[in-house]
Amino acid sequence: QVQLVESGGGLVQAGGSLRLSCTASRSISSISVMGWYRQAPGKQRELVADVANVGSGDYGDSVKGRFTISRDNAKNTVYLQMNSLKPEDTAVYYCHAKNLFPIYEYWGQGTQVTVSS
Repeated sequence: QVQLVESGGGLVQAGGSLRLSCTASRSISSISVMGWYRQAPGKQRELVADVANVGSGDYGDSVKGRFTISRDNAKNTVYLQMNSLKPEDTAVYYCHAKNLFPIYEYWGQGTQVTVSS
């Protein structure tokens, strides 16, 4: 079992920045992939970015070049640095942990990000 707790959401003006954090209740060093998803009202949940235990991050097309994901296994924490925010980035952002062998996944409770124009 892994509990994921997000923090860092809030209200920001367009063009601003926020950094989200996701802290796990136990070590994430053995978890295959850590990621961030988001869901805006009336829309499906979509991948924002994820990062494997080894390798660089993958990003959704709408955030490439603006967002950066990183994981600090020593702190059991995953970060999402969001720059040049746009009103269309407004959503609830969810932390996600997915392991491949054995297969399991966990979700955080979400944190609201609101970008005003």
